[in-house]
Amino acid sequence: MSSLTKGQNAALPTPDVVVSVEVATAADLSALLVTDAGKVRSDADFVFFNQPAGPGVQLRDGRLHISTAGIPADITAIRAVITLDDTTRSFGQFAPPVARVSDAAGTPLFDYVVDGLTAESVVIAAEVYRRNDQWKVRAVGQGYSGGFADLVRDHGVAVDDAPPQAAPPTQPAYTPPPAQPAYNPPPQPTYTPPAQQGYAPPPPPPAYGQPQYGSPQYGAPQQPQYGAPQQQPQYGAPQQPQYGAPQEQAPISLSKDRPVSLVKGQKVSLKKEGGVALSHIWMGLGWDPVQTGKRGFFGGGGASSIDLDASVLMFSQGNCVETVYFGNLRSKNNSIIHSGDNLTGEGDGDDEVIAVDLTSIPPHVDRLAFIVTSYRGQTFAEVQNAYCRLIDQTTNAELARYTLAGGMPFTGVCMAVVSRAGGEWQLRAVGEGFNAKTANKAIPFVMPYLG
Repeated sequence: MSSLTKGQNAALPTPDVVVSVEVATAADLSALLVTDAGKVRSDADFVFFNQPAGPGVQLRDGRLHISTAGIPADITAIRAVITLDDTTRSFGQFAPPVARVSDAAGTPLFDYVVDGLTAESVVIAAEVYRRNDQWKVRAVGQGYSGGFADLVRDHGVAVDDAPPQAAPPTQPAYTPPPAQPAYNPPPQPTYTPPAQQGYAPPPPPPAYGQPQYGSPQYGAPQQPQYGAPQQQPQYGAPQQPQYGAPQEQAPISLSKDRPVSLVKGQKVSLKKEGGVALSHIWMGLGWDPVQTGKRGFFGGGGASSIDLDASVLMFSQGNCVETVYFGNLRSKNNSIIHSGDNLTGEGDGDDEVIAVDLTSIPPHVDRLAFIVTSYRGQTFAEVQNAYCRLIDQTTNAELARYTLAGGMPFTGVCMAVVSRAGGEWQLRAVGEGFNAKTANKAIPFVMPYLG
């Protein structure tokens, strides 16, 4: 076996090779198939855990199996990419990763210690490339401190904070007219000052004024103060939501017999009737993809390719200190556990569920933001019936539900924020969109909604 250094190349002695990596922390191996311009052609040129096969390349058991005979003629290189699961960490915090190339029988051919990395969370470790009629391997070691977004931008993909490029004809335009508020699709502005106007889709939920809070549905006639302040005309021209009076309302009481149907900005105290504080809750998040034609990974996608991810961001005094998501399913002290399964035992509506032990949340953590992001970049214009619901884990009873209107031109949405106030926990329905495709990229967009 030969050891390579950065930039060094060598001829492959066999047409079928296997690329593997050793990393000192949780990480994913993927591959980009690029042309001589260094760009991908379509979603078929990206091989990763959700799409483990491409032309001539397969991801099996965490290894890239490359058959050079199956590589299309216009593809000149297969780039092996290592991505850290925890995007808040960097390669400089761990021992250097090692990339290895072996033949199909497992005989080692080459290895490369990817050293010199510091703040990067993504790195192109090595590439198998075509030079004339010969296939070679090269040690690359090109890292990206901006993460996966910077990597794919280098390969011709528009992501996250940029509007989708080269949208297919069936995809609706995502950019509303300049005068249109960012939180509703064009064409007509609907955020007028009357107190009963809101974000809820037709038919409207129960009226948001005084009669709602004195009705038997909420079991809270003692709180008549929810009048006009709730519907302050805050949703006018400003692009960024202004959480004024509506967020300062006294929270609604919870009852397992009368689940609360939340409206935007509404708060509920995480106590049940009788003042019993909740200790273990589930936050169920669900959505339905709009049934459209199939499109590719890099240019948006149809219903079959939409990949939404629920995450919880843990904040302390305005700083995100930990993230629980599909790549990090448990918080450090196991107070928050993420699962893709329906854990409530009630139907099959929840797409992802996050279990929270409120009694074990670290004392320095004062906010939990529950978000949903679109990993492949489709916007919520292609998703309908997105909702989050609060379930009492002890009794399995649904206590509150917040449903979003569809059509938002964003790749992420902050569904709810759970905050600690005076030793008690409160939940607020948020429902604000932003353009980020991963939990880590969502952090700066979520911070305005923590107040």
